Amino acid sequence: MKKNRAFLKWAGGKYSLIEPITARLPQGKKLIEPFVGAGSVFLNTDYDSYLLNDINQDLITLYQFVKRRPKTFIQDARKLFVDRNNQADAYYALRAAFNASSDPYFRSLLFLYMNRHGYNGLCRYNSKGIFNVPFGDYRKPYFPEKELEHFAEKARKAKFICRPFEQVFRRARQGDVIYCDPPYAPLDQTSNFTSYATGGFGLTDQDELARRAVQVAKKRHIPVLISNHDTDLTRALYKHADISSLSVSRSISQKGDGRKPVAELLALYDSEVNKSNVVSLSNSLKKVGT
Repeated sequence: MKKNRAFLKWAGGKYSLIEPITARLPQGKKLIEPFVGAGSVFLNTDYDSYLLNDINQDLITLYQFVKRRPKTFIQDARKLFVDRNNQADAYYALRAAFNASSDPYFRSLLFLYMNRHGYNGLCRYNSKGIFNVPFGDYRKPYFPEKELEHFAEKARKAKFICRPFEQVFRRARQGDVIYCDPPYAPLDQTSNFTSYATGGFGLTDQDELARRAVQVAKKRHIPVLISNHDTDLTRALYKHADISSLSVSRSISQKGDGRKPVAELLALYDSEVNKSNVVSLSNSLKKVGT
């Protein structure tokens, strides 16, 4: 099957890992993604239906408009991709307009614009919910018309929601499959999470996600596949999952010495997963610190 790219640039996007992810995803009628991000797994699988969630309301609202009004959205978004708007002063003026606006359609248009014109495709907000990604200064930002059209067509099979991941797990039923690509655990104890939605995703959230995965797989017979960094902490959290390790070539910092291959893992839970797979957060941290 031909690989399809997402229309958004996305830090940690899964386009380059589609083959190992889809190889591990069990069969089912519906794929549920509590952390859909740019949607590369959604775009490159063929389930009957999809429940796609993200805690970032701007992202989900954008997807809903692309699904409902693809032609109008593409026409309006294209108007922002002009040379005049590919300058720092124009970018910062439009970013300010985005932060000042409460109009969902206007914010969705600017969200796409800033994704393609902002630095490195980042999506970042400060503690007050203000989008603060700087100007990217690219020669000619790409307008992803074909990718938008394909997304809109595939989205006919999808429902987009914005809920905490715990609530999304409760919606799963037998016959469904859950794929989780959460904000990754830190590579070390001093690393900070990047807040791409206000509130962040901390270590207690990582612990709770592992607990939910075990519970759903063991008690409700719904398989769960999780992507994350391959660290002592994540291996402790996913102790009895079926784990496979991957090496991913990507940057882990903006400094030159931080650009190196990063180890990631895929943790598969199924109905045979033992409840002891859940390791308390305090015990995990003790192990990592020794």
